[in-house]
Amino acid sequence: MSRPRTTTVAVVTGTRAEFGLLRPVIAAIEAHASLRARVVVAGTHLLPPAHTGRQVAAEFPVAARVPMQRDPDRPRADDALAVGRGVTGFARCFARLGPDVVLVLGDRVEAFAAAAAASVAGIAVAHAHGGDRAEGIADEAMRHAITKLAHLHLPASKRSARRIVRMGEPHDRVILVGSPAVDGLAGLPPLPDALAATLGDPAAVLLMHPAGLPPAAEAAWADAAIALALRVTTGAVLALDPNHDPGRSHVLSRLDAAAASNPRLRRCHHLPRDRFVALLKRLALGSPRGCIVGNSSAALIESAAIGLPALNLGPRQAGREHGPNVAHVPDLPTSPRRLAELARQFAALLKSPRARASSRFGDGNAAARIAEALARLDTADPTLLRKRNSY
Repeated sequence: MSRPRTTTVAVVTGTRAEFGLLRPVIAAIEAHASLRARVVVAGTHLLPPAHTGRQVAAEFPVAARVPMQRDPDRPRADDALAVGRGVTGFARCFARLGPDVVLVLGDRVEAFAAAAAASVAGIAVAHAHGGDRAEGIADEAMRHAITKLAHLHLPASKRSARRIVRMGEPHDRVILVGSPAVDGLAGLPPLPDALAATLGDPAAVLLMHPAGLPPAAEAAWADAAIALALRVTTGAVLALDPNHDPGRSHVLSRLDAAAASNPRLRRCHHLPRDRFVALLKRLALGSPRGCIVGNSSAALIESAAIGLPALNLGPRQAGREHGPNVAHVPDLPTSPRRLAELARQFAALLKSPRARASSRFGDGNAAARIAEALARLDTADPTLLRKRNSY
């Protein structure tokens, strides 16, 4: 009797946030009898100051590293160069590792470069969190471009699944799995008092990423986020570093200046995902309730799943699916009066009855579904790699 074939899955991670979603997926792949994971660390994981690739290596064996970006804060033109380095690096990496499938998540340049290298090289591409809408910097275009490069689609919501089918992808290659961001949330306890105290026992989290805007606009949105976070609560506000998109330095400079002049604003470079989500849960279940302010996808996905009120600012998440926990500020508040009005409205929301947790992004079993979908994928099927628009 022949032994069952083992499918090797190269899992590509390029950022701290996306690794948080991929952690349960990698674990589920490793636990599956017919799958083997080869973790590839790339992109901003390899940049200072956080060097978050070390966190990946502490949890899983790293099969390869693919440097892309060279400057923690860079113009958008440098991202184009990083994509080129990524395609070359991933092509060499996949030639050496010989995976059957390359798994990418989301819309980042790292995922796009890996999907492009694999697809052109004749390797099956599986794409999680495809079909979402989120304008970001170049996110919307890259996410949908990855969809057209991919051969197996693992969307997080019914709406995203329908969007992928409308893009011409065959129904039988679109498997609704939910978001792995929700996996494990139900069993994760809120951050305990002792750990919260080391962070200043915050009443709000501020996480503001650059949004591909001119420098003055990035700084203005950062100032507005800081002002609103400090106004909606009288407690401490924990401000985390933004991601490594172009424009990062303009947000960082405003955060550091505000922290130097206001003791209620506490700064932290990075929180490991478990601690970050435990803090969000503490804020959601606290009395009074806390909140998250900024433009992080965590406000729309994880916070929706635990019922944490979120104030989403600016254009970065424009068009993204969200739950009832989110209040949007699409236009830059340019006057103290407008800031005060917005803060008053959101503070009233925090005192309203607790928002019901949303299940639009799944039931917390996405990782197991992703692993099963990968195990069922017949990578020996000669029609798998033949992309054809279904209409």
